[in-house]
Amino acid sequence: MPKAKGKTRRQKFGYNVNRKRLNRNARRKAAPRIECSHIRHAWDHAKSVRQNLAEMGLAVDPNKAVPLRKRKVKAMEVDIEERPKELVRKPYVLNDLEAEASLPEKKGNTLSRDLIDYVRYMVENHGEDYKVSGLVFSPGPQAPSPDFCKRGHWHS
Repeated sequence: MPKAKGKTRRQKFGYNVNRKRLNRNARRKAAPRIECSHIRHAWDHAKSVRQNLAEMGLAVDPNKAVPLRKRKVKAMEVDIEERPKELVRKPYVLNDLEAEASLPEKKGNTLSRDLIDYVRYMVENHGEDYKVSGLVFSPGPQAPSPDFCKRGHWHS
């Protein structure tokens, strides 16, 4: 199929484009986004993954970080070599991750505050007369029993 006449143009070199910034931005866009904010802020793009994680005190390969002892061959005490511990230059990343992991988990399986107030109001006014109150509970995981609400155990 023939090309349209006059549509081809020779490419000219863009002198006003900063090639260093262009290449750096292309490299950053090509790299995957790190979800963890603590690791992302401490990440050095000039270093490899292994070097970055070693500086933060994290392991690239868990199998090499915690090696299993082989039971077949018993090495003599002289032959055992201690691997030098790698220097942790960014311990604050590890401390932040530990602090975040030790926070209590938020319960996400509660009902909305409006629904809890409505059920409590209906139980207080109508008691266990469900037909008058309009509360018909299904046996699903979201529906609390009226006795449970009346006793005051249902808090969010």
